[in-house]
Order: sequence, then structure tokens, then C-alpha cells
Amino acid sequence: MSEAANWVRVAAVGDIAEGEMRAVKANGRDLALYHLEGGEFRCTDNICTHAYALLTDGWLEGHVIECPLHAGQFDVRTGKGLCAPIDIDLAVFPVKVEGDALLVGLPA
Repeated sequence: MSEAANWVRVAAVGDIAEGEMRAVKANGRDLALYHLEGGEFRCTDNICTHAYALLTDGWLEGHVIECPLHAGQFDVRTGKGLCAPIDIDLAVFPVKVEGDALLVGLPA
């Protein structure tokens, strides 16, 4: 992400239990915020690239999110589509922790 990133507070660290995810909105975008096992936070677009479905209505296992509509899967660390019917990768955004705040870097 370039230095022109707009860092936006989207949640508090304690809002999302480890192994869970949460839908958030920031700057008009639907985002999915993930608290991976081991304490790492990740963020992607929350809308599947194959058909309109909220990924946070799906299933998170480790670092893989499965879409609830057609069972397509993405690696939330990279956005890479892992199986059919996914043919377009998912946008990912950097996350940083400042105190108790989770901030996501969005394009300016």
C-alpha cells in the first residue's frame, strides 16, 4: 500500500475473538475483518468476487474463508482464490494495531 493510504479505525482489538471474523464498513466499502489464530488480524473486501454474497456469512477455517453461496474459498492473507468457481482474487487491505484500535489502510 502506498503512503497515500487512508488509515481508518474499524474496530477495537477486543471486538473480534481469535478465530472469528466481523463485517465492517469504512469509506463506503463492505469489509471483512479477520482475527486469525495466533493473533494476526487481516482485512479483505466482504463481497465475494464470483457472485454477490457477504463472506462474513460464510465459514472461516484457519486463514481460509468459504463463501456461503457457492463454496468458493479465498486465502484471507493474500486474497487468492483457491478453488472453483473463483476466478478473480479478493482485494486485501493492510491492518495495524494502535493501542486497542484496529486500523485498515484503504486507498486514499
